[in-house]
Amino acid sequence: MNFESRMWDELEPGMSAELRRLCTADDFYVFAAASGNHNPMHLPQGEGEGAPKAEPVAPGMFVASLISAVLGNILPGPGTLYRSQTLTFHERVRDGEELISKVTVKAKEPGGILVLATEVRRVGDDRLILEGEARVEAPKTKIHYEELDAPGLIVQRHRHFEALIAKAEHLPAMATAVVCPVEESALDGALISAEHHLLAPILIGNPDKMAKAAKALGKSLDAYEIIATETDREAAQKAVELVRAGRVEAIMKGHLHTDDLLHPMLDKQAGLRIGRRFTHIFVMDVPGVSHPLLVTDAAINIAPDLATKVDIVQNAIDLAISIGIEVPKVGVLSAVETVNPAMPSSIDAALLSKMAERGQIKGGIVDGPLAMDNAVDLGAARTKGLRGEVAGHAEVLVVPGIDAGNMLAKQLAYISHAEGAGLVLGAKVPVILNSRSDSAMARLASAAVAAIHANRLREARL
Repeated sequence: MNFESRMWDELEPGMSAELRRLCTADDFYVFAAASGNHNPMHLPQGEGEGAPKAEPVAPGMFVASLISAVLGNILPGPGTLYRSQTLTFHERVRDGEELISKVTVKAKEPGGILVLATEVRRVGDDRLILEGEARVEAPKTKIHYEELDAPGLIVQRHRHFEALIAKAEHLPAMATAVVCPVEESALDGALISAEHHLLAPILIGNPDKMAKAAKALGKSLDAYEIIATETDREAAQKAVELVRAGRVEAIMKGHLHTDDLLHPMLDKQAGLRIGRRFTHIFVMDVPGVSHPLLVTDAAINIAPDLATKVDIVQNAIDLAISIGIEVPKVGVLSAVETVNPAMPSSIDAALLSKMAERGQIKGGIVDGPLAMDNAVDLGAARTKGLRGEVAGHAEVLVVPGIDAGNMLAKQLAYISHAEGAGLVLGAKVPVILNSRSDSAMARLASAAVAAIHANRLREARL
């Protein structure tokens, strides 16, 4: 967009200019952060006492600010300064509505002052949203530039997880064996999930340590079943027994090593194997990305061979379908987007893509090899001449090995401010893996994703 100021003597009554703007919920969050106005009437899913449940309305002064965009960008343009502005509001604006803001020169006053009629109308029905009058100082010097070097903004909120948690809260609370919740963060993850009606936890471990952790959290364990065990391995074995007895539909990791948790599940006779390898999946809610992003495998399989990658992809597709992605688009990552015989990950990626075409992997669209940029960015994909359904649109990212997966997941978390829900699939029930550094949102999301997936498995058995 070109920006050029128009001087006082260039303007005449009747001249006008306008801009169109699609209003989004992110606009309301940005305005709240910039203005300090946190009125829940304007914020999606307000949770304060008495907060409205209806769709939020745009702040009035946000709508009014669209007038200043026309004044400052077009007419009179760069260099314009406000003297005064009157406003009368006629209608409310909501998320997803498109507006046209317009200014029209009414009069010219001595001293370089312009008087302009101002209005905002809704696109579609042409309803008048607001009207008023502005008095401004016209630019005193000619200013011209082609674009403004302003930083882009990404709203750091986690709407995908909020939606998954809301969906899971309407399901029956999932009976869950919580293994060794003997440390505050581990116990708190189970308890807050129970408070949100996501889980019905059975706590397995040292009762004295659990009581001490609960006291530190200021919470009571009176409402929960507790099974006493002496060792971590014994607690994990008890969780497996509860699954085999049909008492629980999920297992949640507490304060113990992942190897100790999984070891009894992998027992060929008395474990929880179902014929697939155990694989780990991060469901990531990345600010600015329009869908949940699944990353696999970042925690279990160190250097997976092709057969293991088949299970990694299939487990991820199954989970993606559970959380609402009807036909998941799976990008199998490598350093390049072409097959290179010297790069094993690119060969595996091509084979996985072909296996999906032949029906050996079901339920999703698999493409590879893809480099990270052309897996998630449409512009990068088109630059490389990639026009498949996955390139630029990947919803599942399959990494070559645990190093790449762990780095990718942590980069998304610590640099891109994503939240990650972690599950292990391949067992008879989903296994919830939480880290001590996980936020309350990540813990709730992990429980929600597990509950949604377990519910789909339950419905498939009926």
